[in-house]
Amino acid sequence: MYPNLYYALNDWFGWKINAFKIFYTFGIFVALGFIISAYFLTLELKRKEKQGLLIPREETIITGKAASFIDLFINGLVGFIFGYKLIGAFIESRHQGVDLQEYIFSSSGSWVGGVIVAAVLIYLKYREKDKQKLAVPEKRTIRIWPHDRVGDIVIFALVFGIIGAKLFDNFENWDRFIQDPIGNLLSPSGLTFYGGLICATIAILIYARKKGIGLLHLIDAAAPALMIAYAIGRIGCMVAGDGDWGIFNSAYISDVPGHSVPATPEQFQQKLKENSTYFLNGSVVDPSGATTMVTDRHEESLDKVPHKSFRGPGFLPTWLFAYTYPHNVNEDGILLPDCEGKYCRALPQPVFPTPLYEIISCGFLFLILWAIRKKIVVPGVMFCIYLIMNGIERFLIETIRVNTTYSIFGIHPTQAELISAALVIAGIAGIFVFNKRYRNTEF
Repeated sequence: MYPNLYYALNDWFGWKINAFKIFYTFGIFVALGFIISAYFLTLELKRKEKQGLLIPREETIITGKAASFIDLFINGLVGFIFGYKLIGAFIESRHQGVDLQEYIFSSSGSWVGGVIVAAVLIYLKYREKDKQKLAVPEKRTIRIWPHDRVGDIVIFALVFGIIGAKLFDNFENWDRFIQDPIGNLLSPSGLTFYGGLICATIAILIYARKKGIGLLHLIDAAAPALMIAYAIGRIGCMVAGDGDWGIFNSAYISDVPGHSVPATPEQFQQKLKENSTYFLNGSVVDPSGATTMVTDRHEESLDKVPHKSFRGPGFLPTWLFAYTYPHNVNEDGILLPDCEGKYCRALPQPVFPTPLYEIISCGFLFLILWAIRKKIVVPGVMFCIYLIMNGIERFLIETIRVNTTYSIFGIHPTQAELISAALVIAGIAGIFVFNKRYRNTEF
């Protein structure tokens, strides 16, 4: 596992540059997911524009104005925040033992760094406006195509996606939230995909309607982009080891920390007993004798520890079916031997690497969506197919994932299972409705 870029570069090239500790691998892949999905969304919007399905909108702008106080203030504020936190984190990264993740979300920072970056951005904005300044500002009418607004759409998806992901995660883990509401809201961990998807979708649809973009054609164009974005985001989960793994695979045990081997049911049960404090209390006793809390996942008894037994073919790597996530970013598990500093833990028992399965399955589903996109001509149907695919994929993966469950009429579904089932039903209903409504319409 590579919690941040420092560990990746150290492992690959032997470089030990503390400054790279501020670049967390999960965040890097989330950013890549947004960039790549924006690329595919732009391609699809341009294709629909050429077909005449999406049209531009004329807007009046004023050119030649000098930089306003608001322009300079916003640039300065953004520059100060980035300089205050990032330069401060860069400086702090030189010191061993500093938790940069906590530092980023704290009130600490570099005032000098903030002022310098703010001054640079203010100057750049002033210079840009000064070059364009006219003796008399002019009103101009310009055409803005839907694909020109992809940058705005991505910003809406990022901001409201994070807000929704945090809110749904805290709803799902209400007991944890009420113990520390502020800490859980500001924590960099704990994100629920469906919460982000729902809130981001609502925000983008409101924006698109305001800008006169055809909603059905927009969501159809977004379907492949959403699928590939999710697959890339799951790479971040897998590489960082952020806790989005599955239940324990009882066909294997961890013979030494960080290593998995095939095992019998009796050997699995014995390992549960050896690490009973982890499974029952969420704590481990380190070699020094200190008791450390490492996870909030624990059970009332060992027989309730979630697990399934599946032994993969011998010609495939064990980690495809059973993985202990050594050096995971959550610092969950028992200590690894001969490891110093942070991120020196691995799960005491191997789990199903569910992020890996979602990377593969959603990558494959993206290829299917991309291949059929030109054949689906009824508006809205493409997005409905995405909902069905996404819902089925997530529902199946939930059968081997660890999540909070709800009690409804004697059954115990997870939040994701409820939402994914609703998405499948909505997708099927949507295909029926859209086909009926646009049956005799030519596109």
